[in-house]
Amino acid sequence: MLKKAAALLLVGVVAGICVSCGLTGSSSSSNRYLYAAVPASNQIVAYREDPNSGVLTQLAGSPITVGPAVQSLAIHPSKKFLYAANSGESDISLFSILSGGGLQEITPRTVAGTAPTVMTMDAAGSYLFVGNAGSNDISIFSIDSSSGALSQVGTNIPIGLTPLAMKLSPSGNYLYVTGQQSQGFVEVFTVNAGAIAPLLPSAVFLTGNGPYGLELASSGSVLYTANKLDNTISEFTVQADGSLLQITGSPVGESYSGPCALIVDKSGTYMYVANQGSTNLAGYTIGSDGSIALLTTSPFGTGSQPTVIAGDPNGKYLFVANQASSGSIQSFSLDTSNGTLTSVQTYSVGGGNATSIAVTP
Repeated sequence: MLKKAAALLLVGVVAGICVSCGLTGSSSSSNRYLYAAVPASNQIVAYREDPNSGVLTQLAGSPITVGPAVQSLAIHPSKKFLYAANSGESDISLFSILSGGGLQEITPRTVAGTAPTVMTMDAAGSYLFVGNAGSNDISIFSIDSSSGALSQVGTNIPIGLTPLAMKLSPSGNYLYVTGQQSQGFVEVFTVNAGAIAPLLPSAVFLTGNGPYGLELASSGSVLYTANKLDNTISEFTVQADGSLLQITGSPVGESYSGPCALIVDKSGTYMYVANQGSTNLAGYTIGSDGSIALLTTSPFGTGSQPTVIAGDPNGKYLFVANQASSGSIQSFSLDTSNGTLTSVQTYSVGGGNATSIAVTP
């Protein structure tokens, strides 16, 4: 049985970055911060994002050492806390986000399932859901709003497959998890006060093969998967009970290779897909029924093997992790009038490839 999260120490262990030492709390209103997980070097790379240009500046003291094989990051909506899933140690690190964007780890780390690789958090910041690739289950933690401390809710929930991606509905009432066996699946769970249960009468819905990408429209009414193994995008209408109904014409075949991540822009007008095998992002418009159509200006060139996409909260910039020899983060500006992306700059990560990007709200 997993241990419950221990009480946090009053004095945390400073780990790496401490740009504004001694003061914890939300980051400056004039700045945003971007954090990238680099599992090969057990590090988080931290940048300040200029909200007016999308330019990134690496923070002094970055990168920061974290747990072994850190795979996934999640930021609390208060901007006070960052969580890191350490797949090599099967636990979760908690960091306070300092006033200058620096990170201060608060120990001890919280035990999760075996090899946690994906995380998602509800909009209120009350619960953290962790998908464990080694034990094929989900750990759920309640979050103390004042300290960020994690306490496990019940026991781990078996899901019968390795979670590839995981998203909560905007309402927080449903949890969607993708996985692959002989074919791709989306599993749906109801959520009640952090506890989850398989959707009845059926919790499993077929999708394309290799559904590494998972996204919901901001309204929660449409769900998409990026299917890496058959080069398709699947589109589903989300029913009132949380179940999925495939949209006519879905899946959409791509002319690009290896779609593995996707994101819907803040306005809900455009969707972008990272094609790992084609060194580009494909851009789509989203119709009123959730169906997608390729932009005439698409695709948009990236660095080698793009695999992760994140957006900033004002909807003006996208950030892509490219799997180059030493890894890189590429910044794009988004023209909200037509969906066109323009590369701003590419930044070497060093130490390996980034597997997760988190931007302060």
